[in-house]
Amino acid sequence: MNETNTTGMDPELHWTDIFLLFVKATIMGSIIILSIFGNLLVIVSVMRHRKLRIITNYYVISLALADMLVAMFAMTFNFSVQIFGEWVFGYFMCDVWNSLDVYFSTASILHLCCISVDRYYAIIKPLQYTLSMTKKVVAIMILSIWISPAFISFVPIFLGWYTTTENQENRKKNERECEFIVNKFYAVISSSISFWIPCTIMIFMYLAIFKEANKQEKEMFNRHGAALLLHQNNTNGDMLSNSGGSSKTLTLHEVNQDLHHTPTKERNIIKMKREHKAARTLGIIMGIFMLCWLPFFIWYDTVSLCSSCESPDVVVTIVFWIGYFNSTLNPLIYAYFNRDFREAFKNTLQCAFCSLCRRPPSDLDIIDIRRPSIRYDDRTRSIYSETYLKHSDRRCSEFGSSL
Repeated sequence: MNETNTTGMDPELHWTDIFLLFVKATIMGSIIILSIFGNLLVIVSVMRHRKLRIITNYYVISLALADMLVAMFAMTFNFSVQIFGEWVFGYFMCDVWNSLDVYFSTASILHLCCISVDRYYAIIKPLQYTLSMTKKVVAIMILSIWISPAFISFVPIFLGWYTTTENQENRKKNERECEFIVNKFYAVISSSISFWIPCTIMIFMYLAIFKEANKQEKEMFNRHGAALLLHQNNTNGDMLSNSGGSSKTLTLHEVNQDLHHTPTKERNIIKMKREHKAARTLGIIMGIFMLCWLPFFIWYDTVSLCSSCESPDVVVTIVFWIGYFNSTLNPLIYAYFNRDFREAFKNTLQCAFCSLCRRPPSDLDIIDIRRPSIRYDDRTRSIYSETYLKHSDRRCSEFGSSL
């Protein structure tokens, strides 16, 4: 009787497992494909369109490369473990996978941190930014991003410093297992460098950006309101008199500057709107980054520092792939919201899916002519915010965003 029941339940469990495996493979495979082609689209679009090849977009190209490598070398190996249920590549490749996973994921997060620092100086100190942010400085920052993760990935993992003695012995006995079990010291150091320190920097940078955007908005509205009140008082004859002609002339000039649609006022209004848009986009950037990586590092530190804490395999899989998903979302966040990138994407995809297409890269300058916006210096323009410089008697720089 017991054997009959067991036999009757096996097919149901078998098909349930197959269905869950199919769903898992579909979701993970889609994330990998979207991440590879999404980041590749960013890189190809910049290569095909000259206008996008500017200094401040170097970070985005480097970020796209890091995210694409996360999909190719970290996600794919994890995908194989989820499909086969075991590690099939041997002892040495286990260390390679763990090293590449930590290396490229850390590089992706550090890119986001450097972007936040870059935006902080471009918005808070625009004059210093245009002078100090040269190709050499950007190259040094990007090179540091690619070198520093090696000290918490390849070096400690291949030397065996990252794990416990028990896990090392178990791995030698069973090469079919490749669990990333770390000791407490490595857990604190690696999580601090990979997430907690960059996350703290990003929070402070973006809070300063929000504060500056709100400050400039209030100053603009206060100035316009004061000018409107002054204009009304002047019309009623309550404030301005015939005496003090030079002072009266200056005041009337300021009133006219604020109340009429002068080029300066138009630039200020455009600037305010773009700062609002940039602030919202930066909030999206920070929110998605936290949602994707915070669960993983909370789990990572909790399990590593608490000897008696255990978590189901499904929880481990979910937190890993939520973190990976950030590499899929980055092309959308940092590129699609920009109008020039959208046009470049359309042009690149049209040529990619049309075998007979010989269409040259679109001229993005023509698009700018059609836009009711001010002209700006391409050198200081980025895909997530832009620093605008006045043409003649500019005493300060104006920040805006095309997001």
